[in-house]
Amino acid sequence: MIVATAKIKLYAPWVHSLKEKRMIVKSICAKVHNRFHVSIAEVEEQDTHQTIVLGVACVANTSSFSDSVIDNVLNYIESNTDAEITDIQKENR
Repeated sequence: MIVATAKIKLYAPWVHSLKEKRMIVKSICAKVHNRFHVSIAEVEEQDTHQTIVLGVACVANTSSFSDSVIDNVLNYIESNTDAEITDIQKENR
């Protein structure tokens, strides 16, 4: 069993309230979960308006498949939000 994780840091300069940030985070998480069937949540910086840090986890039986799923999630987030991805940390166990 292989567990692939990624921590994705996004910067959204137009966000001016936590309520607005929550709406963006909920939307991204719901879309990614429904499309890729991975676990995803906001893991850090919950009180910072313009910074979003998401954690994504995928369980698979091969590392190549789990890497592919994580890469597809990253591409999907990048193409479906106006926020800029500033940092990505990936890991396989």
